Amino acid sequence: MLRTFALIACAAYPLAAQDLQFSQPIDCTLGADCFIEDYVDINPFEKNSQDHRCGLNTRDGHTGTDFALIDFASVEQGVDVLAAAPGHVFRLRHSMPDDRLQRGVTSQNACGNAVILAHADGYQTTYCHLKRGSINVSIGDSVERGQPIGKVGLSGRTSHPHVHFSVKKNGTQLDPFRPEANDQCATQPSPTLWLNPPEYHATILRFAGFSNAVPKFEDTVSGAARLTNSKPNQPLVVYVEAGFSQHGDILDISATGPLGEAFRHSILLKQPKKSTRRAFGKRAPQEGWSLGEYTGQIILTRKGQIIANRFAHVTVAH
Repeated sequence: MLRTFALIACAAYPLAAQDLQFSQPIDCTLGADCFIEDYVDINPFEKNSQDHRCGLNTRDGHTGTDFALIDFASVEQGVDVLAAAPGHVFRLRHSMPDDRLQRGVTSQNACGNAVILAHADGYQTTYCHLKRGSINVSIGDSVERGQPIGKVGLSGRTSHPHVHFSVKKNGTQLDPFRPEANDQCATQPSPTLWLNPPEYHATILRFAGFSNAVPKFEDTVSGAARLTNSKPNQPLVVYVEAGFSQHGDILDISATGPLGEAFRHSILLKQPKKSTRRAFGKRAPQEGWSLGEYTGQIILTRKGQIIANRFAHVTVAH
């Protein structure tokens, strides 16, 4: 059984010319149909998360890099998870259901369906949240760089489709964006373990959810504003906070329900800001909202590229 990949003390490893390099572990195009949602939290202190570039694009205790898809339909169509480097299959788990509600998920199986690959020089890579039934390798199999090993799913502790990719060397967790000093950030780019380093973006979307009205900021931060259930005759509002947005960024806010798209609205952000709050919604139609689940989506694009994406969910019931 795979166990939780807890944050452990990170050592500094000087990069050598022969150090292993990793390729993108998912078959998608960053900025088009996927994006990096969260980086490794390099700050060892609780409730004080920080990514490798001294930004906030991570979560407290997060041990990997999250490559996220921008829609749920891609899970049904199938998006390959790829071996990031040559190696062999060390461990795997393949029996967990794809369940956005995370029923039966514990700290012991939070990674969901997963593959761990062992590589040269003591490196290991882990690929979490794979689709049940999609893993096509067995323990002991040799794999090549870029070889499909499974597909992106919704297993384990996740409410949206992504692959959590993490790296260890000799048992110690590393950030592939800054392996030399995992407990210290740098505002400028530093040597990485990536064959082709993905572009870094400090911009994040957070505190997203459904509400029945435009919420107060403190309620979005505390979570008090977020609804999980709503009545058919109540308004539906999708809200979000964008961190470190830039001039010309576009926020697209939408909601989709049992009958299709309920609303959509695009907002042009005209100046760079550390924090920007936006919301959009509609009153209930005369006949009331159809019963069932509604998915809100907020996409931030910059010069035609997707930089960040968040989902929200609410159930309309009597």
